Amino acid sequence: MRRRIPVLATLIGALALSGTGVAAGQQVNEAAPATPVVHGDDHGKPDMDNRQGEVSPPATARRSSAQDVRWNALGTASVVTSAQPLAEGLPADPEQAARAYLGANPDLFGEALDSLEKVAVNPIGGGHAVLLRQKFGDLPAGADGMVAVGVVDGKAIYATSSLARTAAAPPAAAIDERRALEIAAQDAEIDLATATTKQASAVAVPAAQGVHRAYQVTIIGKDAGYTTHVDAVSGAILLRENLVDQFDPEWSVFPANPPADYSSRDTRRKWCTEPGPGCDLVVGGDPATGKAWDVDHGTDQSTSSSLGNAARTFENRASPDPFSVGTRSNVSTPSRKYSYPWKNAWYEAKCDPAVLDQPGEADLEAAVSNLGAMHNRMHNWSYRLGFTETAWNMQVSNGDRGGLGGDPEQGNAQAGARVLSVRDNANQITGPDGVAPITNMYMWQPIAGAFYSPCVDGDYDMSVIGHEYTHAISNRMVAGPNAGLSGLQAGAMGESISDLFAMEYLYEYGFRPRGETPFVTGGYATGDDERGIRNYDMSKADLNYSNIAYDLVGQQVHADGEIWSSTQYDVRKAFVKRYGDASARVQRDCADGRRALDKCPGNRRWVQLHFDAFLLTAAGTLSMVDMRDAMLAADRIRFGGANQDIMWTAFAEHGLGEGASSRGQSDPDPVPSFATSHAKTAKLTLKPYGAAKDAAVRLYVGDYESRVVPMADTDPATATGDSFEIVPGKYDFLAVAPGFGHKRFSLSVRPGETTLPLSLSRNHASAAAGATASGDGVNHAKLIDETEGTNWASHTAPVAGRNVVVDLAGTDPVKVGRVQVSAMLRPNIGDAADPGGQNRFSALRSFEILACDASAGTDCSNPANFRKIYTSDEDAFETARPRPRGADLLIDSFNVRDTKATHLALRTLSSQCTGNPVYAGEQDNDPNSNTDCATASPAAGQIRAAELQAFSH
Repeated sequence: MRRRIPVLATLIGALALSGTGVAAGQQVNEAAPATPVVHGDDHGKPDMDNRQGEVSPPATARRSSAQDVRWNALGTASVVTSAQPLAEGLPADPEQAARAYLGANPDLFGEALDSLEKVAVNPIGGGHAVLLRQKFGDLPAGADGMVAVGVVDGKAIYATSSLARTAAAPPAAAIDERRALEIAAQDAEIDLATATTKQASAVAVPAAQGVHRAYQVTIIGKDAGYTTHVDAVSGAILLRENLVDQFDPEWSVFPANPPADYSSRDTRRKWCTEPGPGCDLVVGGDPATGKAWDVDHGTDQSTSSSLGNAARTFENRASPDPFSVGTRSNVSTPSRKYSYPWKNAWYEAKCDPAVLDQPGEADLEAAVSNLGAMHNRMHNWSYRLGFTETAWNMQVSNGDRGGLGGDPEQGNAQAGARVLSVRDNANQITGPDGVAPITNMYMWQPIAGAFYSPCVDGDYDMSVIGHEYTHAISNRMVAGPNAGLSGLQAGAMGESISDLFAMEYLYEYGFRPRGETPFVTGGYATGDDERGIRNYDMSKADLNYSNIAYDLVGQQVHADGEIWSSTQYDVRKAFVKRYGDASARVQRDCADGRRALDKCPGNRRWVQLHFDAFLLTAAGTLSMVDMRDAMLAADRIRFGGANQDIMWTAFAEHGLGEGASSRGQSDPDPVPSFATSHAKTAKLTLKPYGAAKDAAVRLYVGDYESRVVPMADTDPATATGDSFEIVPGKYDFLAVAPGFGHKRFSLSVRPGETTLPLSLSRNHASAAAGATASGDGVNHAKLIDETEGTNWASHTAPVAGRNVVVDLAGTDPVKVGRVQVSAMLRPNIGDAADPGGQNRFSALRSFEILACDASAGTDCSNPANFRKIYTSDEDAFETARPRPRGADLLIDSFNVRDTKATHLALRTLSSQCTGNPVYAGEQDNDPNSNTDCATASPAAGQIRAAELQAFSH
């Protein structure tokens, strides 16, 4: 019997980790109820903003040649940035400096200066990020109404705002808090009676049409959690935010993960609060108080358990609900030795659930202890980078240091382990300051036609644990205590930042996670050394801003997040090149705060700027352009702009140069720019010649065409143009034209003006050139439409032997010596011929090409008259654990036997499900699960291919 895996978090911030959880991408078949939905799929209702319209900036507002101003929907400046200070001669006090700057610029920020209350003043090196909030009458803004100003030495450097232009008091309430709770619960589909968290407070919500009196409701129940703003007059839902993001006591822990070969050698290390015999690492205590991790700050006594001030850790194996919290902690002896047996039980039992009830309970106590220690480590590391009480961190007690207490990280170890439908995930659920967040670490095992991981416990993979904890960091620090990253580009950066910070923590302490490089997320949990849970190792990716929505399912936070990871890896690399790496001791000293930042290596300076940038944001609905600007502003504040050149160059290499723009943070087609004034650039002009001289050629930077923005084209009907600027470097390009198919090439770009001559061969199997297709399955014409954004599909088993015949147009035969085939999947949107979703395991793996020549009188309508001219390798489209990725399925070229033909046929041999040995056979000892894709997956009878192109050479 197969089990269905439900979506558990948006955040596996999933891996598919998200701030949500750990996910590499959504399961592609969301519409087929029999197909498991796993790791990386979104959970619950999406973020929503029902406010309509926008306020135009005043006519007196002018864009200065020295300042870049972008506007929000409330008519004030969403971003003001410049290479020069925005204002000078301001008061020395940071708050007064910010107020003086705002008051002097009513055209930009409105007339609401007197209504602004201080939220926080946080240091950024010698400068500060000042966060102020509007009040409307006696009500604070509950959404928007924020302004952040970066100041240093009496100068304003950067400003972001979501202010309204006026601060008029809203009308009186017509409903009470109880009714608002009921409305929010109904909208969230949460039973109010059983909700674990239900809070409501009166706030104001500015909108284009005026100010709403509202209730800000945070409600968490079974399987869901939201912050909802309910109009206090009409009861309407104004906004909704999904809270889920989809990783002298002594502790025995795996600093990064258990042995990479999955052996049962106990390689744990002893971590201690104070130096002592056998101690491998002195981790100290709470960075603010020095108290040990297991001390109750209210009593100053040890809890002798996994319950501490920054993290409280439990087992929660019986509940499938990620919003619930366990009640059993790993209570220790008064000796405070948190060292428990570890036998690698889940792996050794090959996922047999019976091990949960055997002695040792699948290493439960070791898992709880390990997870708790890792959460405390992330707390301490991030605290020293600025995630303190005034930046709304997570602690039971904040003392007198600001912020709200009562919100430690609540960790569920082996979450849902007794529930057969709960596997292969991790998530972080983060509410506003004062609401305790929850993180869940799950057991991993192979699932037929969905996910093929080893039998491991996620409580031991620090790349996953650190990822999830970082969702709490970013969602707390961005836009003040009550907001967080919201929307598609912001969510993508949330996923990326979680990968980046987990990687950076491990790197600074010299802990090497499983993976071919230190920059693989989830290598231990997934069993994939090369890419882990992602499409790419972040140090080997070459993605750019034009690639937004490149993945199998289109715009999706985990895959799009890899664009930001690829970019930030190169920003980080530039800092390391300028300031050096460092010895292991220096890296640890910097991470522990024992060395001043200006004495630290480049990677530490880089990560500090990312934390600083969070404090300079006044809204969570950020685009990648917005976060770029915040990081650049942070450098101007902390380092006096010393790194603008290397940052701009790295951003430009990834399409986030000075001309990049976005129509909001969810724009699927933002405008990329590969140019910056901080580096000499090249101007490339596309010049097709030969047969393609007059073709409408599109040129893409990178490997992807479908759903991607071209940088140049020769089609006079578009506004793109045939030339663009780009910083020097080596780039991969893809040219596509109707009648000429796809052509890949690489180019080392040098400064200056360069004509890019491009010769394309005619594609004989092009619908644009008159070719037609017929045969098995549906959507035959989409196999020859010269885009990987559509595909042909057959839903009839067996998958082997499905045929699509292409009439190459015309009566004369053509010479065919090469074909190009793509196994890429289309976005998960059905049509009349091919309704519903699709499954990535149904992608083509191996195939044959057959030919027929009707010019000599042969009947090419009869399959028997076709002769085979090519048989692909069994792994023509090779994929790996834990599942197929889009990068493996892209169009590829295959040389065939030179043939004259009027017709070609693509004949399928295998799909990823039926032909890939890593997805075959029984791979665990769970009696409730059949892992063989070909016999247990509902997608086993489906096969898909995106393109067949044919060329003479």
